[in-house]
Amino acid sequence: MELELVRHLARSAMQNLEAHRRRIDDLNVYPVPDGDTGTNLVLTLRSIVEALDASTATDSEAVAKDVTRAALMGARGNSGVIFSQIVRGFVEVLGEHEGISSALLGRAFRGASDTAYRAVKRPVEGTMLTVIREMAEESEKKEHRRVPPADLLRAVLAAGEDAVARTPELLDVLRNAGVVDAGGAGLVEIARGMVHGATGEELPEAPMEADALGFDAIHQELSEYRYCTVFVVEGESLDKDGLEAELEKIGDSLLVVGDATALKVHVHTDDPGHALMLGTAVGVVEGVEIANMHHQTAQREVRLLEGGAPSALATLATGLVAVCPGRGNRRLFESLGATRVIEGGQSMNPSAKDIVDAVEAVPTDDVLVLPNNSNVILTAEQAASMSGKTVRVIPSKSVQAGFAAMGRFVPTESADENERAMLEELEGAATAEITVASRDASLDGVDIREGEYLGLVDDVAVISGSDLDVVLDEVVDRVLAGGQGFLTILTGENAPPLDGLVASLEERDPHLEVEIHEGGQPHYPLLLVAQ
Repeated sequence: MELELVRHLARSAMQNLEAHRRRIDDLNVYPVPDGDTGTNLVLTLRSIVEALDASTATDSEAVAKDVTRAALMGARGNSGVIFSQIVRGFVEVLGEHEGISSALLGRAFRGASDTAYRAVKRPVEGTMLTVIREMAEESEKKEHRRVPPADLLRAVLAAGEDAVARTPELLDVLRNAGVVDAGGAGLVEIARGMVHGATGEELPEAPMEADALGFDAIHQELSEYRYCTVFVVEGESLDKDGLEAELEKIGDSLLVVGDATALKVHVHTDDPGHALMLGTAVGVVEGVEIANMHHQTAQREVRLLEGGAPSALATLATGLVAVCPGRGNRRLFESLGATRVIEGGQSMNPSAKDIVDAVEAVPTDDVLVLPNNSNVILTAEQAASMSGKTVRVIPSKSVQAGFAAMGRFVPTESADENERAMLEELEGAATAEITVASRDASLDGVDIREGEYLGLVDDVAVISGSDLDVVLDEVVDRVLAGGQGFLTILTGENAPPLDGLVASLEERDPHLEVEIHEGGQPHYPLLLVAQ
């Protein structure tokens, strides 16, 4: 299993999956609204591609370890976590050998299926579990043992396609909605990308128009629980079974996968703070993501009612370039539709050339630019004047403001429509940040001491002090003073645990929707935006 071959296959798989991402997102009707399946699978696969690009592995076993670790740490949502186990079972078998044969691939598919089934406490047929099992069964048939690996892969792909088509026969919710299982459909597109990468065939384009979804597909009953909570626990001699038993008491759709040094947790619960507390009791928690599933479902319903289920390759009318720091923020902006993301922020502003190069790389004549920093706005405007394209700068002064504006970006709509909608969102959003003061100062009537926490709301200093909880409480009170219904928090380097804050916000206002994403930005442990 050569590193360069694995890199090539992973990139091919991601390219094909990204082409079908939106279509798969809009199939997501089972078992409960849980983010967007296509997006979660893309982000999980992207973690693997990035890890492979950075890998220096020299043998099959080392390559397998890099892939397994990246899949575990990058897994998003229920589908992403299950997919990470499919990947784990597959590459662990291949990692035992240096060459690849049809017989070995058969063992790898069986390993993928068995590992995925073991990871799910209550396996449900009619999901991606069924699809990987039937793919494994096809790979083990006697007639495939001596055929070239490429022929085996084609047969396995055909079996996967057939399995996906039959998922509505196994699940009433799919049959009633008139759709196939989203996770299974995503798995097949990943396999299709790998097959075409392995055989040298050109990756097919996604259909320009997807089949319209049945109306029932957007009115599935909401989950009993509100929050999809995902995090990683790292430590030594981690008790997987013990943690799983405790988490099972507070939610459902539970997955705890990994090994004694790192566990990935996915759970639906009304008390994400309690889930995080259970994690911190056994190890170090990181990579926390908390999403309000009811909010996601409402957004999806509007999207489908307004225009059916457009393909990811529907005609692109407007491109978008965003500037932001942190790996997590980059993924967020890309998942929301950014065509290009430039690394940059408070201490590393991009040049006009950097922005022009990104604009020119966008495959549209109309491009929007989100500078996401007050110090980058003028540079972005200069870059706009240098480009031969029609470029409009959306004057977002912070990453969190840009994140709010991205919620209104629709790449298939005109630049005029997007600009109006995004400016409207910027005007109504309240932003805040918490940082650590680098020197003594007096700002906006607030006395600041070096090393203390500093809270700013809409670029105005409102509080400084050594007690982070006090600073955070004041900042949250200020940013929500306008009665906004949604609060998003982007965690950066040295971010504090937020379980206590989430619990207190739920108690104060049960109707407030809170989402937490790992942004990874330096200098600012917390960025907040209320809408």
